Formats: sequence, structure tokens, C-alpha cells
Amino acid sequence: MKLPVTLHRPRLGPAEFNVIRPARTPDRALLLDADRYLNAYFDQEAAQLTAGLWALAASSPRSLIHLPMRVNGAAGAPGPRQRPLDLVLLHHSLQFAPSRWKELRARLGAGRAHTVDLPGPDPDAEIDGTALHHRENRDVFRQHVHSETLFMTGSARTFRNGAALFADLARHGPHQLLAHPGTHYCRRLFSDIGREVHIEYAAPSAQTWHQARTQAGT
Repeated sequence: MKLPVTLHRPRLGPAEFNVIRPARTPDRALLLDADRYLNAYFDQEAAQLTAGLWALAASSPRSLIHLPMRVNGAAGAPGPRQRPLDLVLLHHSLQFAPSRWKELRARLGAGRAHTVDLPGPDPDAEIDGTALHHRENRDVFRQHVHSETLFMTGSARTFRNGAALFADLARHGPHQLLAHPGTHYCRRLFSDIGREVHIEYAAPSAQTWHQARTQAGT
């Protein structure tokens, strides 16, 4: 799987960081802070790209993987209880404090175009969401929201699991809506301390995305 990205090397004091963004942010990718839950919507293209980013996070423990999505929610003007968020994935060994993100983000610059070659996530991989609830399981996500960004901090295993989840959404979401009109296809992500992330496939129709972006006010 070839993934076009932009590489950034911002500095904070003496420290230099690696930040990786997709070369093009998909139009139909939306993450909303909905008070008790985090709601996310992706069409097939966006879900496939996001699967690649989660796979990249699994193989890049020294990098922050940044998917800027807030611009996609701006047109819907969601209320204060459902505000658009960006997403950052980072390996727990990096020990990056989310409180430093706003300053680091301001220093990203234009970056450098690059293409990474990743093994595609296995769409048939079994996704064991219940295992992440086990107290003895160390492969769990840490979740923080800071500076309009959701930070998901985890291990390589958790990111591979997330990659498989988004690949599953891209593979089965379109078929579900086509075969069963009026239904929806979704998956869920959990963290040890934090809120459930509800991830729903949304077909690329103007009506669907208008509803997703404005549901906070309805």
C-alpha cells in the first residue's frame, strides 16, 4: 500500500519532532466531540486512507501521525457540545505531552512530500474490541482531547487493530448501506480512561454529510 504523505520536522527548543500528515486530507472525514461520546464519520476513501495512517502509526513509533479534519466540520457549525476535532496518533514510548501540541502545530510549516510503502491492513483480521477492556492487557489506548485534537496514544498492536477496524469499515460499509437501505454500519474504539469513539460509515452524498455535520443542532 503506497501512502502519499507530508513530512514535517518542527522544533520545540532543543527537541526536534517528526510529524506526518496525509498529502491530502479527505473531504468526507469528520470527528466530533459530542460530550459523552466521540462521533466519527468516514466515507470509503477516507476510511481506506485512515486505515493506512493507523498502520503507519504502528510502524513509526518516533512520529506523530496527524489527520487534520476540523475544516470538514466548519460548514456545519456544530454546537459547543459537538465540536470538530483533529486526530493525532502516537506511540506511548514517544511520551509527547498533548499540552505542547498547539505550539508544535504552529511550527509545522509546508513540510516535504514523501510516499511511504506500507503493508495494507488485513481486512479479514479479527478485531477483538473486548480484549482492550481486560485489566491485565497493557495494549490499551490512552485518550486526551487538547487544542481541538483527539490524541490516541497506544502500542503497535493497538494501532494495527485500529487499522483493521478502518479497513473493515471501508470494505463492509458501502455494501451494508446498499444491501440494507435505512441501516448503518459502524465500529467502536475504546480506551482505558476516556470515551468511546463511535465510527460510522457515511456514503458520499451531500444529504448524508449535511446531517452528520449539523446533527448537534437537530
